[in-house]
Amino acid sequence: MSRFVGRANVRKRLEPLEGTPGRTVYADGAVRIEPAGGDPLVARPPFGLAHEGEYDTVHLAPLLEEIARDRVVAVLLVRLGGYAAGVLDGEELVASKVGHRFVKGRHRKGGQSSNRFRRRREEQARALVEEAAAVAAATLGPWRDRAAHAALGGDRTAVDATLAARADLAWLAERAVPRFFTVPEPRRRVLERLPYDLYAVEIG
Repeated sequence: MSRFVGRANVRKRLEPLEGTPGRTVYADGAVRIEPAGGDPLVARPPFGLAHEGEYDTVHLAPLLEEIARDRVVAVLLVRLGGYAAGVLDGEELVASKVGHRFVKGRHRKGGQSSNRFRRRREEQARALVEEAAAVAAATLGPWRDRAAHAALGGDRTAVDATLAARADLAWLAERAVPRFFTVPEPRRRVLERLPYDLYAVEIG
């Protein structure tokens, strides 16, 4: 089973293996490491791994160089009830805007009151999505030429609706890293803590 490990911990674990007997295969954005006398593992960096090659030793320099590289990443987190848009330059939050808007919870009763409740909830959700989309465009748009990657998180349905609300947000979906970050209620502190997960390496 795969798990995500912080890049500092990956370096600490793997760096001592550099140059030891074994085999290493770089392909398809990942590296398979087969140390002699140890269990093999596959490491997949969050932003991909362009290097390809096979080595009759444990050769980890391309992997370690990749995971050490900082990126400029546009971040959009949306859940019903709140949103956060920000830009991370490496692990530093250099721009952000966070907002909240009340959206009623689900109503369990039937009848006319249930229909009114549902319509009201849909109106509130739509208003949140429109506000989140406007904030994302204003906050992230100026970084479009610098941010080669995007990180999306919160609730998938809310994020998809936010991206669909404005054509000028399409670039976020195009540059999104594969991992979706299912964070709690979007707040500034969540943005500030995101780099650990953003730069974590998938180990399997």
